[in-house]
Amino acid sequence: MNRTIIALALGSAVLAAPAAGQRDSGTFVMHDVGFATGDSLPELRLYYRTLGRPQRDAAGTVRNAVLILHGTGGNGAQFFSPLFTPLYRPGGPLDTARTYVILPDDIGHGRSSKPSDGLRARFPHYGYQDMVTAEYRLVTEGLHVDHLRLVMGTSMGCMHAWLWAERYPAIMDGVVPLACLPRQIAGRNRMLRKMILEDIRGDPEWQCGEYAAQPPGLSAALQILFVMSSSAPVLQRAAPSRDSADAYITGWLAARRAATDANDKLYQFDASRDYDPSPDLERITAPLLAINSADDVINPPELGIMERLISRVRHGRYVLVPTSDQTRGHGTHTVAAAWERWFAPFVARLQPR
Repeated sequence: MNRTIIALALGSAVLAAPAAGQRDSGTFVMHDVGFATGDSLPELRLYYRTLGRPQRDAAGTVRNAVLILHGTGGNGAQFFSPLFTPLYRPGGPLDTARTYVILPDDIGHGRSSKPSDGLRARFPHYGYQDMVTAEYRLVTEGLHVDHLRLVMGTSMGCMHAWLWAERYPAIMDGVVPLACLPRQIAGRNRMLRKMILEDIRGDPEWQCGEYAAQPPGLSAALQILFVMSSSAPVLQRAAPSRDSADAYITGWLAARRAATDANDKLYQFDASRDYDPSPDLERITAPLLAINSADDVINPPELGIMERLISRVRHGRYVLVPTSDQTRGHGTHTVAAAWERWFAPFVARLQPR
């Protein structure tokens, strides 16, 4: 396959103080890309951002690269949030003066190839396995990084991190999955996703993906997404009265609907159908720190799933972050202050492999 990197922006734009360092962006283009469904694309684009610079040892191996993978519907820019950027500070666990941070927009997301670019429902129905393959090609072929100090991800990116740990165990020193479980999506989590898919597909105005305006079913799907990912204490603090609560949800839905395409959302949630790392957990050889939060509705700790499975990970540890004023339900994955106390020493102890 031919591959090129285009649109490489090599400017020395500097981030805000907590994320100082070289910041670049670009698009990695893959040609004649096949998918697990048998579909293919003549051209697949993956947009990415990077912070810092790669550093190679005497043998030429990159030793300071960290891959951070975003959640469903997000993109790499979410890791420029002030809730996350303290990790990049001088002396921090991902200090960008010493760390080369890679932030992709995954297939179907952000500025990478997605249904709303023009193919709509004719876009290949990608799955998580396809997405991880494309991430790997971006890292190794596009950015010429042959080793990762750390693979970490949030929500969907958390699930991808588990798949990376199984598929490419020799390429990384450590793995940190944030806000997911290492097994097939089932129970209420799958039911909520199924409702999102049916809200869009079942709307007559969706027109098999050929709508002229966003179908009303998109609003219903976004409402379920809001319930899945929100935190009751956070929302109570943000909207303590009837009128403020009404205004909050009205504004949230309007903003999200304006920024969301129904086909993109459909594909994003459908992609999780092939996720199930549970049969191969013993293949993980890198040290792994799994972090969930006690107030996460999507991954409720009372199910006990992580406790049963983490024992099968040779060098695995599980941390359940207690509910506090710092946690935000499922969104705790991006609030570094809630889990840095475990994350920072884990990263500091990683040994080159």
